[in-house]
Amino acid sequence: MFLPDYYETDRVGKLVVPRVGEATQAGHDANLFPSNEDEQHILLLLVDMQVDFVHEDGALSVPGAVDDARRTIEWIYQNAGKITTIAASLDSHVPRQIFFPTWWADRDGNHPEPYTPITAEKVQNGDWMPVIEEEWSRSYVKQLEAKAKKVLMIWPYHTLIGTPGHALTPVLYEAIAFHSAARQTQPHFLTKGSIPQTEHYSIMEPEVKVPDAPLGELNKDFLNLIGRYDEIYVAGQAKSHCVLETIGSMVNYYDHSVIEKMYILTDAMSSVAHPQIDFEVIANETLAEYTHKGVHLVNTAEAIPG
Repeated sequence: MFLPDYYETDRVGKLVVPRVGEATQAGHDANLFPSNEDEQHILLLLVDMQVDFVHEDGALSVPGAVDDARRTIEWIYQNAGKITTIAASLDSHVPRQIFFPTWWADRDGNHPEPYTPITAEKVQNGDWMPVIEEEWSRSYVKQLEAKAKKVLMIWPYHTLIGTPGHALTPVLYEAIAFHSAARQTQPHFLTKGSIPQTEHYSIMEPEVKVPDAPLGELNKDFLNLIGRYDEIYVAGQAKSHCVLETIGSMVNYYDHSVIEKMYILTDAMSSVAHPQIDFEVIANETLAEYTHKGVHLVNTAEAIPG
């Protein structure tokens, strides 16, 4: 397996300064064909591989994510000559959002702890009350349960814009910079999650649509863009939430001719740990259902064919 000299395994998952200059120079020196000469156009879609999710001391650390990141990085180096484009999403939050504690309070004015589910029934009964945008919030929890078949979950403050936790994990950024230089192409970065009134797990759409907000509806332009690739590989965090919902949006939007081009790197993602809910089981069951629609489950030990 090819691994550049500047790459050090023990730096994965640590808040270090990315060696972008070294990575870019190594990419130039790799002497790979430009991506615009590819006969088979392959996309790697990285979902929210950010410090707060990947690092063990991240605000919403996903168990296993450091090893997932290491496998992803090494898979990129191994397959750099075959990957046409790398696209990476960035979960991008502001301090007051509907899934953060200070949006809600109980009868005594106490805010919910992270990982507290806010059900429509408890809101109706007054167990939890919105302190921001009351009318929208009461409607939101009802819409969420009716349309998305899930309840609102309160999360720790994470991936806040302008904080270190918002950044892509640095050693992954090195691999993206290497690929960009080696293949003479630009990475594609997509931000999502800044609409205060809604959750936004899927990088393609928020849980409840907010038509007047940028990216408040289904991102058809991005879906149409990546749907043109011959193969689409997906990795990222968390498997149980943003990755799973992203795949779901794609499966719902594309016809079978595109769905059968989707490859999920199952050992490059892990599920959120919750004290009561086994998100891993739910994620695996859902992914198994998607295989019946044509999605392929693979792992990073498998090189891209060709």
